[in-house]
Amino acid sequence: MAKVVVAMSGGVDSSVAAALLKEQGHDVTGMMLRLWSQPGLEDTNRCCTPDSMHLARRVAAKLDIPFYVVDAKDAFRNTVVEYFLDGYTKGETPNPCLMCNRQIRWGTLREHALAFGAEYIATGHYARLKQDSDGAYQLLRGVDLGKDQSYVLHVLTQQKLAQSLFPVGDFPKEEIRDIARSFDLPTASRSDSQDLCFLAGGDYRDFLREYAPETTQPGEIISRDGELLGEHQGLAFYTIGQRKGLGVAASEPLYVLAKDIASNALVVGAADELGQLSMTVKNVHWISGNAPSTSMRAQVKIRYTAKEAWAEILSGVRGQTQVTFETPQRDITAGQAAVFYDGEVCLGGGIIQSAEEKYGENTN
Repeated sequence: MAKVVVAMSGGVDSSVAAALLKEQGHDVTGMMLRLWSQPGLEDTNRCCTPDSMHLARRVAAKLDIPFYVVDAKDAFRNTVVEYFLDGYTKGETPNPCLMCNRQIRWGTLREHALAFGAEYIATGHYARLKQDSDGAYQLLRGVDLGKDQSYVLHVLTQQKLAQSLFPVGDFPKEEIRDIARSFDLPTASRSDSQDLCFLAGGDYRDFLREYAPETTQPGEIISRDGELLGEHQGLAFYTIGQRKGLGVAASEPLYVLAKDIASNALVVGAADELGQLSMTVKNVHWISGNAPSTSMRAQVKIRYTAKEAWAEILSGVRGQTQVTFETPQRDITAGQAAVFYDGEVCLGGGIIQSAEEKYGENTN
């Protein structure tokens, strides 16, 4: 059996991952990352509060496995938090979980695990792995599609996948809780958190006001043709497709269409102005290690909670890829990940750079 380091968070999923691996006979060690939090608010960081650390230690003791805490505060602050702030500064809506997986879990933690002598790292992500006929690793959706996390794992390379285990990916969430109860784990009934771990239980708007105040400056709300309609409270506080909270009186509902960073203006319009048929995706990573040599048809998710949509994908130069949808997509947002799927197989993905064609303006 293998020597495995499990990334433990004090949650039920990573706890069950450790329990399942221990039951299978592996030499299991728990490792928890101590991440950066706002100064003075460390006790409310979702990933490594004293309560979370205490729970992880209790699980490790229950399973009779070693448990260590790794200080990753500086690495996390300099990569994940800076990525988050930089994205909003550029008018994007970043997903910091992507950077955390690439640089922290499969960076800092993986390095510590390998130095510890581990052959694999394991996490509580809902995803699965499979090797194809050539021995290459494929990343598959988790069995529980409602919890599937392949979207945030598309950044992993073949080497990192070869050293990874996802023990909970073969189970639905409720069964994971049943398994936790069967092991009498103290995390069995702990609720899931949907917040960004470093926001200390607060609102991202307050975080940006403190750490990136330039993103929270008021400005004009305008129509596509430049008509002044009102004032926004900061471009970072709005998302593409947003309807509520605009504070603009109009004869019909208005939606956020775009952000004009140069003029600090929020562009809004009617529902029939929403929707794009194509977008450019940058920094594209293909899990197989090879970009397709020709255009391909695949399903594309434009954010973690989005429904997949069929599109044609054409790889370009310098990691840029053109994605053309079969039907207009309303919420294409720069900074979010576009992730490509062939059925249950996650092919890879990249970061949305721009949407390039408004619905109804296809000139062929």
